[in-house]
Amino acid sequence: MPAPDGGRSPAIRLDAPPDAPPRAAADLLTLGRRIRHFRTEHGLTLDRLAAATGTTASQLSLVENGHREPRLSLLTALAGALGVRVEDLLSSEPPSRRAALEIALDQAQRSPLYAGLGLPAVRPGKSLPTEALEALVGLHAELTRRADASIATPEEARRANTALRRWMRERDNYLPEIEEAAEEALRTGGYTSGALTHRSVARMAEHLGFTLIHVDDLPHSTRTVTDLAGGRIYLPPASIPGGHGLRSLALQAIAHRVLGHERPADYADFLRQRIEINYFAAACLLPRTAAVAFLADAKKAKDLAVEDFRDAFGVTHETAAQRMTNLLTSHLDLRLHFLRVGDDGALYKGYENDGMPFPVDGTGAVEGQLVCRQWPARRAFTRRDRTTEYHQYTDTPAGTYWASTQTGYSASGGFSISVGVPFAAARWFRGRETTTRTRSTCPDPTCCRQADPELAARWSAQAWPSAAVHAQILAPLPSGTFPGVEESEVFAFLEKHSRS
Repeated sequence: MPAPDGGRSPAIRLDAPPDAPPRAAADLLTLGRRIRHFRTEHGLTLDRLAAATGTTASQLSLVENGHREPRLSLLTALAGALGVRVEDLLSSEPPSRRAALEIALDQAQRSPLYAGLGLPAVRPGKSLPTEALEALVGLHAELTRRADASIATPEEARRANTALRRWMRERDNYLPEIEEAAEEALRTGGYTSGALTHRSVARMAEHLGFTLIHVDDLPHSTRTVTDLAGGRIYLPPASIPGGHGLRSLALQAIAHRVLGHERPADYADFLRQRIEINYFAAACLLPRTAAVAFLADAKKAKDLAVEDFRDAFGVTHETAAQRMTNLLTSHLDLRLHFLRVGDDGALYKGYENDGMPFPVDGTGAVEGQLVCRQWPARRAFTRRDRTTEYHQYTDTPAGTYWASTQTGYSASGGFSISVGVPFAAARWFRGRETTTRTRSTCPDPTCCRQADPELAARWSAQAWPSAAVHAQILAPLPSGTFPGVEESEVFAFLEKHSRS
């Protein structure tokens, strides 16, 4: 059944996610090497160039080594002093073969794959022969190739998910187009204030020409099924354990229509649509205007807390925590991180724009990686009383972070939800007065992954464990238009209910 206006709602078009962030470390190093190339070509020392551009030799050294991004005013001054154009400095091409090798080595040594080995970094100084540089870069390339080969089965999914996570991070996890679509949908449902009611959700569906129907025989591989011809959205009779409430499920199904989604063209498109419908549902359950006002008042009182945000809008702890990642940076200038971690330590969902050093694999994916045992996301499981939020400061190689963690249970086991901020921002949150503080040096293997030497000597030759594989994270999904969905089961379901 079509929407009341005679057709589907117009699509919300978002930019396609890039493969990598626009300002990566390699870009800065290329810029630095080009500045150094032109400086040495003109026979200038760092001190002389610094004097000519009104800066210091130490600042220029940081720029040349890719550790600092220069302002446009400094770039303009450098170009003038070196007799070149700013575009010449910003070119993506390394100035020489030697510089290209140095950049490749630096990029490889900054990777999480190399950091996890616990080996020192090699500085490509003038005394290091070019042949040695060639060999080191080649070894790193082979190391990366072998790491990628070991995760080849889910590689497409992991790379696509990583690209999406980076894309969302660049936008501070905030999508104004979907915020506006959610506000418009809420108006059609008659929402005014407080928690969104089931009746309002049903009216939103009716406005699009759909009826919500609860059934107890949904295909096991689906959360909802939409009959486009019959104008029906089929939902389970009860909420799904672990966070998917009935309102959220219905809103996700509605979102496909509101956002004008077409059938996914590939796995990356499928994942993007999942991100967008989850975002839309959260933006309806915790509407932007009301949610920002609530958070602003709490920040002013220095009493921000996930549990209060959750209770004010009648949502799950996880939904409230994730919604904070949408709004705190974009509206209240607070950078933060979010994690959902299983009781086995595996990271299932993660977002950060505050520099929190998440564990990642060779592709940059966080899903399935084990988080440090010293992080609150894991230490919260050691408490006897888990009814309240757990607060902790953690010293990491990237700085000190404060976090609030709540544990819960789903059909697949226990999990924890964490929201954290850098040390300086903790002053806005309830629980900042905690004296609990730990130190994490991960990815250094001696932090929490390396076994006690005595125990290793005693048991390494005698132990033969059988690993519990995170199948839902690592296994390949069934192929088809909608990955993970058994279409034959869905079609049989729709045929059955079309006759009722």
